[in-house]
Amino acid sequence: MALGQSSFRRILLSRLLLLSVPVLLMGVYVTYRKARSAFLDTARQNLTESAIRKGESIQQSVEALRSNLASASDAEVLKLDAPKNHQIFISQLAEILPTNILCAQLTNLRTNQIAATTCNEPLEINSLLWSERQNQVLTTPNRVDVKLLLPSTSLLTEANKIPESSLNNQLKVWLTAPVYDRGGKLKYALSVKSAILNQERVKAGSLAGYTVVINQDGIILAHPFIQRVGRNIRQMPDANRLETLLKNAIAGKEDFFHLFFLEKDGVELVAGYSSIFSPISEDRQHKWIILAVTPLDNALLPLKEIRQALVAMTFGLIAASSLATLYMSSELARPLEQLRDYALKEETLHSGDLPPQNFQIREFNQLSLALNEMVTRLRAWGEEIVSAWKEAQNANQLKSEFLATTSHELRTPLNGIINCVRVVKDDYCDSKEEEIEFLQQADDAAIHLLEIINDVLDISKIEAGKLSVTLEKIDLRKILYEVIDLQLAPIQHKGLQLKTNIKPEKIIVNADPAKLKQVLINVVGNAVKFTDAGVITIDVQVEHDSRVMENKNIQDSNLSSSGSGALRGSSVQAKTQSEADSKTVATESKNYRPKNSAQVSTKITRKQEKVTITVMDTGIGIDPSQQDKLFRPFVMVDGSTTRRFGGTGLGLAISRNLIELMSGTISLYSAGENQGTTVSIVLPLAEISDNFG
Repeated sequence: MALGQSSFRRILLSRLLLLSVPVLLMGVYVTYRKARSAFLDTARQNLTESAIRKGESIQQSVEALRSNLASASDAEVLKLDAPKNHQIFISQLAEILPTNILCAQLTNLRTNQIAATTCNEPLEINSLLWSERQNQVLTTPNRVDVKLLLPSTSLLTEANKIPESSLNNQLKVWLTAPVYDRGGKLKYALSVKSAILNQERVKAGSLAGYTVVINQDGIILAHPFIQRVGRNIRQMPDANRLETLLKNAIAGKEDFFHLFFLEKDGVELVAGYSSIFSPISEDRQHKWIILAVTPLDNALLPLKEIRQALVAMTFGLIAASSLATLYMSSELARPLEQLRDYALKEETLHSGDLPPQNFQIREFNQLSLALNEMVTRLRAWGEEIVSAWKEAQNANQLKSEFLATTSHELRTPLNGIINCVRVVKDDYCDSKEEEIEFLQQADDAAIHLLEIINDVLDISKIEAGKLSVTLEKIDLRKILYEVIDLQLAPIQHKGLQLKTNIKPEKIIVNADPAKLKQVLINVVGNAVKFTDAGVITIDVQVEHDSRVMENKNIQDSNLSSSGSGALRGSSVQAKTQSEADSKTVATESKNYRPKNSAQVSTKITRKQEKVTITVMDTGIGIDPSQQDKLFRPFVMVDGSTTRRFGGTGLGLAISRNLIELMSGTISLYSAGENQGTTVSIVLPLAEISDNFG
């Protein structure tokens, strides 16, 4: 064995292991990241919802206290001078209010003395908040004054010396309502001290989070660590992120944020946030920001068990993969080793021994049978490669021609539009008529550009299988007349002769009118475009098994009895007209369209088959070797940008797909160059047994 070489078995084993193990590890890693992302998204959503609920709870608590305190201040017992009853009322009030009442007291505003209380906390009350005389029958909640009670400085100082978990972490407010005596004069102030937010210990894995309240000025009003209360977020290391969060919440956004210095410095937190209107301010523009915060480790706690399971599963899969790889490499290498031994035997070339066969793997059996024919097959493969290379060269040339052609076709009308618009914009026109002429040229170029783009879009729909038609019963003659009308101008401009053979009776087909018209315009337009002199012939032939017709001619009072005969003779006149005058068009609109002829009512009962529309021209013709390629997208006989005739090579490909969608066929024949072209379109006739139209 040469230096640096190894056996197939060993290489196969090592390669399989090198491939399978990293793929396995990558799969485990992706699974872990997906699980982490899912848990994190769940935590973010739950924390945001929790922040919204916490904010709503604070608002509801304050509103409930306002309403209850306003109602309690109107109690009749408070209007009397009965200190004993006042004390009883205050004690019962603290018990029946729905929130956590820490203190309730009644203050005599005239003497500035506490008349009744459930605690020993004096409260400074500003009697100027209310009018001296009662101006309403009942006290409304908006007359209740709300003050936030922050921890005292001494408490904050002592908090640095005691464990954070043992501190009293509540958001407390004083609410005060006026009390008027029976004479309507201000006498008392009824106050309650309530905890509107109770901090709960966040359990590991909980996605509710603990609550942090920050006012609009950035002051922390509530925090599970009392040392943080009263601090401004601008004093914290994570000030920039907190200010961004504050702005988002004030703007009304409800979302989440990752923080690092809100709890313990450097600990990553996930915080959902929302905002509420400040319950202690009458200014509706002032807001409190409510945060539901939890450490990232808590949010991802369930991931720990998944991580352990993934580690165990990874080791198990690696072991199983190694055993499976060892077995598979042995099974794959053994037949190849047998074939190698057969090929290395010197007598193999002179003996008629067959190579080893009957392997369990079909491909090795095929390889064994193919050894004797290797040279022949290699020669055949070489020929196929050359053929494929030529096909690739042709495809590449077609692609290049299409790109160059489409670029040329798009630039030509686009340059015309730009030049015409600039002439008008720069006021180079001498008259209004000249401006209109330039704008008309720009409009014509834009329509041409739109047609090219529509062809490209149609072929894209065809390749995507999204091109569809809407079938309905239509008169084929009407579509043909409209197409001829559109082509009269270019026919007359080129001095061509037009011959038509369209029978006067209605030809009813199931087709999409717009799509059929598009196909006929393309076919007739090609005939006109590729014909410099001579004749364009449009022939329509109807084939059916049987036909029973009852014609009843209703003559117009201004028409003679020969009117219908003139109608039938129009196509004959067009067909037999002299070809000597190549400057005129043989068929005019009045010859093929019965505008003022008699109205014909035809009752038809027949079994119909098909109608064939044949468009023949005396134009440049097509080499027979090129004809089978013309219905392929992007194929033209002359694909250079300097060719005489324009186009993208998409028209016939689109036409074939549209006709096939209408259950018809389209074919093209030419005897050769400069011998004209014939295009035939076959459509099934619609079955009708009553009057149509």
